[in-house]
Amino acid sequence: MNAFTKNILIFLVGVVALLVIENFSGAINPYYFSILIYIGINISLAVSLNLINGFTGQFSLGHAGFMAIGAYSSAVVTHYFGSELVAIFGNGIFGNSAILVISLTFGGLCAALSGLIVGIPSLRLKGDYLAIVTLGFGEIIRVVILNLDVVGGARGFSATSESIPKLTNFFWTFFFAFTVILFVNNLVKSTYGRAFIAVHDDEIASEAMGINTTRYKVIAFIAGAFFGGIAGGLFSQFLPSIYPQSFTFLKSIEIVVMVILGGMGSIVGSVIAAIILTILPELLRGFSEYRMIIYALLIIVMMLTRPTGLFGGGELDKLLAKFRRKEKLG
Repeated sequence: MNAFTKNILIFLVGVVALLVIENFSGAINPYYFSILIYIGINISLAVSLNLINGFTGQFSLGHAGFMAIGAYSSAVVTHYFGSELVAIFGNGIFGNSAILVISLTFGGLCAALSGLIVGIPSLRLKGDYLAIVTLGFGEIIRVVILNLDVVGGARGFSATSESIPKLTNFFWTFFFAFTVILFVNNLVKSTYGRAFIAVHDDEIASEAMGINTTRYKVIAFIAGAFFGGIAGGLFSQFLPSIYPQSFTFLKSIEIVVMVILGGMGSIVGSVIAAIILTILPELLRGFSEYRMIIYALLIIVMMLTRPTGLFGGGELDKLLAKFRRKEKLG
């Protein structure tokens, strides 16, 4: 079985599994259901940022900005053009799914375009300088949205309208999370992925070998921004209203923590860290005002005991192979 056939088979099995689970999602407690949706959204955010920070070796702090662009762009489509879209596709399961995919695609493309605009000049920078530029970009986006009346400004903005209900559901949330995982996994194993890793390991040596490092950094930046925008669209189509305060630099830091905790350059690690860091604050709600202090201390302890992250040594299959080799040697 070749790699293409294997990927198609994995994708189809995943879609079927999600469809089966979706049929039972209505029986889930609304509180737990919302946590599941946030887990799916955070998986998309963490894995897409890992492509930039983990595999390509850049340090972006502006992922919340791409999320915001995707969220508001997607919301604009359904809020202002909902009636026209319902007239074309109807308002059944198929119609709502088509409208959601159109709005998410538009949000992702807007985020990718902004990634291109920001990436071309800024990705010639390295390290802290790049982090500062991307952090500034995220804050500029938030402030611009804050002062745009067309998207509600500080009052908030709703993706729903009289014609369009909340569209995000379990299937589409985890469909896109699964798609991001599959896309990034295959991308890093391709010739592009080898170029990303070369840039990560030694940018000067990569340039000497004829690799256009800026080009590959921009490609990774655009791909990460696109899926960050998709995650933002799912976020806006799930909540009654969205606010600029949801996309501050603290949200970017939260996503970066997921990537670092899971392990830079580890897809499995990003997924597990996204799950843990979404559930953990909810488990600590009983501690009231001490919740975020305990949350921060647990992360600090984790990074002290495991500085490379949960899967800093590689993906799950590589770690298991190392473990088996050690057992044989023992």
